[in-house]
Amino acid sequence: MTGLRERKKQATREALQAAALRLALERGPGNVRVEEIAEAAGVSPRTYNNYFSSREQAIVAAVAADRAAHLAGAVTGRPAEVRLGDAVIDAVVASYRDPADGEQGALLMIAASPALRACYVDTVTTIEGPLAGAVVARHPGIDPVTARVLAAAVAAAARIALQQWLHGTTTPPSMPGFVVPSGSLPDLVRTALTPLAPALDAAAT
Repeated sequence: MTGLRERKKQATREALQAAALRLALERGPGNVRVEEIAEAAGVSPRTYNNYFSSREQAIVAAVAADRAAHLAGAVTGRPAEVRLGDAVIDAVVASYRDPADGEQGALLMIAASPALRACYVDTVTTIEGPLAGAVVARHPGIDPVTARVLAAAVAAAARIALQQWLHGTTTPPSMPGFVVPSGSLPDLVRTALTPLAPALDAAAT
């Protein structure tokens, strides 16, 4: 059971993330200061620095929040007869499909900012621990070190797909100053992950 201290820390983190994203969408990420995010969340700038090292980290954390936990749950929740490779790849692809309400605008903002793009790509590493745990939970016979290696490989492949999607941007003629990522992110993620399916299936057997 989560203690009061941990719940308060999580609540503070979520408040900072929400404030950072809201202010960035309202003003543009370059016009938001850490002090303003902290004030909007009701904490001091010093407290802010205990959670995030930059405004970009807080902004992208709001978009990527809970992805790792949901992904792990999707892997463990698949029927036993589904192969591990399919379970993992489908879960990762699903985590980048159909953005939630309001998330599409945030993703376009991230695509337009080199600093935000770099931070957003870095969030992929947060899936490694939960995914390794889900692999072991689904197949207890898998060595935990092997599970960690596989999870790291999955995160690396997803990272490459995300980089390709974010950097392959176009500017619509009717929207000067805006950029739109090209291609389907779920398709790119699936293509990047497919070569890992045999290794995942082999580890499970």
